[in-house]
Amino acid sequence: MEPTENIAVQTASVDQKKVVIDIRGLRKSFGENHVLNGFNMRLYEGENLVVMGKSGSGKSVMIKCLVGLMQPDSGYIEVLGKEIKTLDRETLDVLRSDIGFLFQGSALYDSMTVRENLEFPLRRHKEKIGQTGSTESRVLEALENVGLAHTVDLMPEELSGGMKRRIALARTIILKPKIILYDEPTSGLDPITSKEIIELMRSIQKKYRTSALIITHDVDCARVVSERMILLVDGTNYAEGTYLQLSSSEDPKVEAFFKK
Repeated sequence: MEPTENIAVQTASVDQKKVVIDIRGLRKSFGENHVLNGFNMRLYEGENLVVMGKSGSGKSVMIKCLVGLMQPDSGYIEVLGKEIKTLDRETLDVLRSDIGFLFQGSALYDSMTVRENLEFPLRRHKEKIGQTGSTESRVLEALENVGLAHTVDLMPEELSGGMKRRIALARTIILKPKIILYDEPTSGLDPITSKEIIELMRSIQKKYRTSALIITHDVDCARVVSERMILLVDGTNYAEGTYLQLSSSEDPKVEAFFKK
């Protein structure tokens, strides 16, 4: 399967939708290590897009460039109609409030209660609270959406790994972002808890109509949540398509992603 042919087939069916993330020709090297070599990606409004790649393939670097935490060597990145490299710090910070991020390790603050963890992003973006309700109501709504309202006054150390991930997801949605970036959302979780997280991701997309970019190596997660997939190989989008299309490919590099 030639990647360019597959991409052409896919974009033909989604080009009429609004593009919320547009990445073109993204390149980033660290010395002689060429991590991204002309990576291209579009995320469409309301879509769940999965990006899969081996460790060190450039997934994390791509996300850091996407949110302005790292400068690419070259390439174009546009998020919600704004070109990232042209934004000043204040404008970039405002844009980030429309982007939720679920970190791989949950990244809860150990010294804060669940309530305080969820209040933290609200304090940073006070202008959003005034538009859509009080801090308390936002905290309780987010916790109810992940089924953990009863944990509001607990400390992270009192929670299981799966509960921490769900609390982190509640914190991700508390600003009601337009885009959610998931970094290995099921990593380190048992199969039952992974399934719960996957179902929550689908539920949140339906309720908030978010667009989601999901970085994962979990084939089961990709199968359930993806509407479209990109396989990142040698720093570029080697293949693109639906789960069914890619998982039935006879290309050796594509097959390698789906072998268990």
